[in-house]
Amino acid sequence: MSLPEDARHLMHDEYTLAESAAMNIRMALSNKEGLSHPEVAVILGSGLGAFADSLHDAVVIPYGEIPHFPRSTAVGHAGRLVIGKLGGLTVAAMQGRVHQYEGYTARESAFPVRVLARLGVRRLVLTNAAGGINPAYGQGALVLLSDHINLQCANPLSGANDERLGPRFPGMSEAYDARFRRIAQQAAAAMGYDLKEGVYAALAGPSYETPAEIRFLRTIGADLVGMSTVPEVIVARHMGLRVLALSCVTNMAAGLGEGELCHEEVLATTERVRSTFLALLTAVLPRIAAEQD
Repeated sequence: MSLPEDARHLMHDEYTLAESAAMNIRMALSNKEGLSHPEVAVILGSGLGAFADSLHDAVVIPYGEIPHFPRSTAVGHAGRLVIGKLGGLTVAAMQGRVHQYEGYTARESAFPVRVLARLGVRRLVLTNAAGGINPAYGQGALVLLSDHINLQCANPLSGANDERLGPRFPGMSEAYDARFRRIAQQAAAAMGYDLKEGVYAALAGPSYETPAEIRFLRTIGADLVGMSTVPEVIVARHMGLRVLALSCVTNMAAGLGEGELCHEEVLATTERVRSTFLALLTAVLPRIAAEQD
């Protein structure tokens, strides 16, 4: 699986392709007053797409109708861009993402973030389903990402750099915005929810990790493990977007629980925590949108 043929030139002019995709989205929004400039975007991971259904006065655009946009193939990823209102806030929500294990490069998998940025988004919230390594997390826990470890053997910024998109050597010491994390912690506390923080290790997948790999990840400081998110975060920071990321611990990682891991368990767990997840996002998004740079 890969991008459409006309998008195989991503390495050559990513800026132009992102602008073309953004222009197409603007045209789809042209008859909807107030939706053309989303203030914040959310990328919804496996089984977490229900948030997009809560937006009102929304326009729904399948990824296949957006030029150069990658198509989701994983179960639990609807593959639709939903732009609508959360109260008075305009939100762009991606129902699903693409992954390197689907055959995409790191650059291709993060391309939708380029498009969101060209739409004017400056605040990005990423969500994912993750395996829990830290024993302090239980199945179904929501965890803020405070940092990551990229073990996907790829970086979406490899190759020629276009200064119109961002600098050649962007810093990653503040990849996950500390002020946004404080806002999320305050919102969770007001809900009576104990929202923990942790370090996310990104592997390529699609096979789940072995118990030995999980022991290694725990030794190097990982609290969570998954197969996404990091390329999107790198591209977002490259373009100057501020980032908040939230994992749902859908299972304990290999060797920490009983039985084989399976994707059905992932989807069942995200369904169980849906109401808490939706409530937290609904509380957090207006506050980070209002946060001053």
